[in-house]
Order: sequence, then C-alpha cells, then structure tokens
Amino acid sequence: MDLRIERKSTCILNMATNTIKRRLTLREQDARTAWLLVAPSLLVILGITLWPVLSTFILSFFHAPTGINQVRTFVGFGNYLEMLSDQLFWETIGRTFYFTFVSVGLELALGLAIAQLIHSRPWGWQFLRLSLIVPWAVPTIVNGAMWHWIYNGDFGALNGILMQFGLIKHYVPWLTFPNMAMNLVIIADIWHTMPFVALVLQAALAALPEDLNEAAAVDGANAWQRFWQIRVPLLRPAILVELIVRTVDAFRVFDIVYIITSGGPAYKTLTITYLTYLNSFAFGKQGIGAALSFLISIFTITLAFIYIRFLYRPEETQ
Repeated sequence: MDLRIERKSTCILNMATNTIKRRLTLREQDARTAWLLVAPSLLVILGITLWPVLSTFILSFFHAPTGINQVRTFVGFGNYLEMLSDQLFWETIGRTFYFTFVSVGLELALGLAIAQLIHSRPWGWQFLRLSLIVPWAVPTIVNGAMWHWIYNGDFGALNGILMQFGLIKHYVPWLTFPNMAMNLVIIADIWHTMPFVALVLQAALAALPEDLNEAAAVDGANAWQRFWQIRVPLLRPAILVELIVRTVDAFRVFDIVYIITSGGPAYKTLTITYLTYLNSFAFGKQGIGAALSFLISIFTITLAFIYIRFLYRPEETQ
C-alpha cells in the first residue's frame, strides 16, 4: 500500500515537472519568436543611431579640419580640454542654462494654469483647448521666422502695436539689444511649446480621481488649497515627464535661435548647440564639434537624473 502511494506521488511529481518544463519551453519559444520579429527593427535602429554615435565619439578624439586632403590627427582628450578651458564655452553654457530654466519654468507655470482653467470648464473652454493646437502645430522654423518679423526694427508688428498705443515714439530695433535678445527668443519659444505642456497636463488632470478633491472641499479646503495640496502632488509623474522632455529639448535649442538672432548680437544668444554648429560647419573644426555634442549629452543626462532624484516617487506609480 505504501509502495503504491509512493509510486502515485512520484507520478504526480513527474507530471508537474513535465508541465513546468513544457510551460517554460513554450515561454522560451514565444521569446525566440518575439526576438525574431523585433530583430529587423533593432538592426535598423542600431544602424541609424548606434553607428553615428560611435563614429562621432571616435571623431571627438581627433583634430579633424574640413576640406580636401585634410589629415586627421589623434589628440586624445585635447578637444575636450580645449573647450573646457575656453571662456566662450562657459559663457555659452551659462546662457543655455538661462534659456532652459526660464523657458521651461514659465512653460510649466503657464501650462499648469491653463490646464487647470480648461479642467474647470468655463465658458469657451473647448475653443481654448482647440486654439492651443495652433501654436504647437506651427513648425519651429516657421515660428522662428514669424517672431523674427514681429521683432523687426523697421516694420515689425511689435513696434506697430506699441506705436498704436503710444508706448513708443519711434521704431525700436529690439534684436540689437544684447540684454534683451535672449528674453525675446524665450518668449517665442514659450509661445510655441507651452500649449504642448498645457494639453498634456490637462489630460493628466482629467485622469485624476475627484473623490479626494470633493472630500477636501467638504472639509473646508478652498480652491487654491485643493489645487496645490491635492492635484499638484498627484500630477508629479506627469510634471516629471514634462520637465525631462522639455529640458532636454530646450537645452539643445538651435533652430529658433538660428532663425531669430543667429547667435547675436555679440554672441549674447549663442547656445551650446549653436556653438557646436559653428565649430562643425562654419569654423571647420569637426573634432571640437563632436566633443561638444558629447558634452551636451552629459549635461542633459545630468539634468534628467536631477529631476528624477527630486521628483520621482515610486509609490505614486503603483
């Protein structure tokens, strides 16, 4: 009897083991099939992204002037040290940080306010939400050209409006003032990208549960307290994503600066990406341009880690 029970237990154990092996085998087969399906796309992505990144990284260790029959010379970290010891580089980094933090900060503040306004659904909120798509849909080059004409010192719309209201007595060449030019570029960038921030935050607001907000209202919390102490903490994941995406994008700003000011006047709107462009194509220093591109990557990754360190809360994603 005991022998029969032992044989039955062994049989059941063997059946369970075979079932587990069969399941693992099916899972492995699914994994192999998935890899086969994804492999062509991965090869294309690696060919498009990984190889240019590696070639640019290798180029950053060479003195590589442009032109026919130019010889590349290995200089090690010479390009990086040359940039890090250049005063213009650090001034450009400072201007880029100023552009990034002012632009992203104002976009977040205005976007959050507009998102809350749309979420409260006042009269005409649907038109307001629809109108936000227009600035965001405009290509960046077109946006830069439009604001360049608005700021034009001879026939710009800004001068025309201020003249009509009697705020100025003659046309002002706005883009020739070194201390004002960067702020004017920031205004153009905010007009273009703030609607994207507002629409994303409004979608996040719409997904929030209203139970906590209603309970806080019953407990006597006013609208500002409910917004700042309940909705904003719940929006932290969406805000984190917005900050990372917009900070990386703003730190790499090029096209709008190129169109509006071309880095002037007196290099006062020169950003790090524009400096990379000048070294790579205008000055013919491709090695320094490659080094600058990797320095940009280091700065943007560092900023992303800082945002994650201070804003990411794992329990809020559960």
